[in-house]
Amino acid sequence: MELRQLEYFTVVAEELHFGRAATRLQMTQPPLSQQILLLERELGIKLLKRSKRHVELTDAGKVFLQEVRRILTHLERAKDAALRAQMGILGRLELGFVGSATFDILPIIVRAFREQYPDVDLVLHEMPTPKQIKAFHNKSIDIGFVRTPVVDPLISHLTIQQEKCIAVMPKSHPLAERTSISMGELSTEQFILVERDIWPSWYDDILSKCYDAGFSPIIRQYVKEIQTIVGLVAAGLGVSIVPRSTANIQARDVMYVDIRGEAPQVEMSIAWRTDNNSTLIKQFLDIATRYIGCAR
Repeated sequence: MELRQLEYFTVVAEELHFGRAATRLQMTQPPLSQQILLLERELGIKLLKRSKRHVELTDAGKVFLQEVRRILTHLERAKDAALRAQMGILGRLELGFVGSATFDILPIIVRAFREQYPDVDLVLHEMPTPKQIKAFHNKSIDIGFVRTPVVDPLISHLTIQQEKCIAVMPKSHPLAERTSISMGELSTEQFILVERDIWPSWYDDILSKCYDAGFSPIIRQYVKEIQTIVGLVAAGLGVSIVPRSTANIQARDVMYVDIRGEAPQVEMSIAWRTDNNSTLIKQFLDIATRYIGCAR
């Protein structure tokens, strides 16, 4: 059974006249009649009652017509969906992100993408950068908001944000009302830091800047998320160094203070597999590039 035979049968059933059906299909009548006979023979069912002056559907033909119309409708939808997927306006993107991306840049880019491509199913997974690297390798995510540097030949990335870090401390801290401090003024403080395995480059940069300022930090607590840092600082358990965008977390009992001179810096990038040429990824990168200025 061929698709064109189903299309031929539908037109004949609508016209109930082989001549008019042939004209509609831009073909001659004999091959059209032959194709309908072949269809009936293959099905083993009489679909049409024919006479020299009259054509009508059999009861089986009426039922078959209903089902064929459904098939043709579904095929048209499938064709349209495939075309839209090829154009990058339909499909599914698995997106990984570090928690700190939600402070400012992720909502802006995701909202803009969803507005422009509402039929793309965007599935978000929160995970630290090292886990995203593994996810890229096993192809469980397509796009990632990661903390760079990332050195992996499998992964390409586009830098979308660079931030200088600031200090966060309890509101009652003697330095909390200052407009800025030096790294050296934190030498006697107890620090709350994100675990090195979660964000190695940032952890190492914080320690390096402390050493440059003449001290080795006293680390009281390790955590997995920047949001947790802010909560523990609010509880009076210590101070920390965080990306500037963290100040978007409005915690009642903490203060954010600028650091003068050489402060740790962090970088956010969008990453993807180098060998993935998906149109959807290109569309997402186009949106991200367009909105970088808004997110900085």
